Amino acid sequence: MKMKVTAIVLLQLFLISCSGTISSSKKEYQLTKESKPESDWKFDTKEWSLENQIFNGTGSAEHWTAITSKKQLPENYQITFDVNLTSGNLFEVMLNFEGQNYIRTYLYNIDQNIVIGRGTYNKNSDEYGKRGGPTVLKKPFDFSSNVWHKVKIQVQNKQLQFIVDENTSLECSLEKQNLSQKGKIGFLTNGKSQIKNLVIRTL
Repeated sequence: MKMKVTAIVLLQLFLISCSGTISSSKKEYQLTKESKPESDWKFDTKEWSLENQIFNGTGSAEHWTAITSKKQLPENYQITFDVNLTSGNLFEVMLNFEGQNYIRTYLYNIDQNIVIGRGTYNKNSDEYGKRGGPTVLKKPFDFSSNVWHKVKIQVQNKQLQFIVDENTSLECSLEKQNLSQKGKIGFLTNGKSQIKNLVIRTL
């Protein structure tokens, strides 16, 4: 009997570790001292690094740099983290990234907005039109550089909610706005960005 119980527990742990999603109902993903970004993320080590549980990304206006997960997001999820843009003017979360298409959820300090949009990203090209995309919704937001901002993103029952600093939010239906409904997560910047306290949980 003990062997049977042990076998069941080991099987459950195996299934969780081999899950096709970055988080599961039993285990959330977060940045810890033990995190090994190479096993969970695709990125250029010249552009992204993990130091002291903080992701550091370095891009430019000419070359937007992205880091993307190796596993899919679950159908319903919540993402929380803090972000600090130290240079440049764009920090973006790539949601449901599949192929070259994704949902843009980003902070933009030129227009001082938070934005939801349709995105395209071709990692092999910096040509205009092969990155970014049209706006679906936007709201004014005081996006200051060299300041840590709290971000919460939630997708549940195909409803997307994007909240910054607990008081500025956007919400829309993935189906009504014809937005990507499955894929991976990524982060993109055209300057220098820092991400800490990242947690991805299944809802």
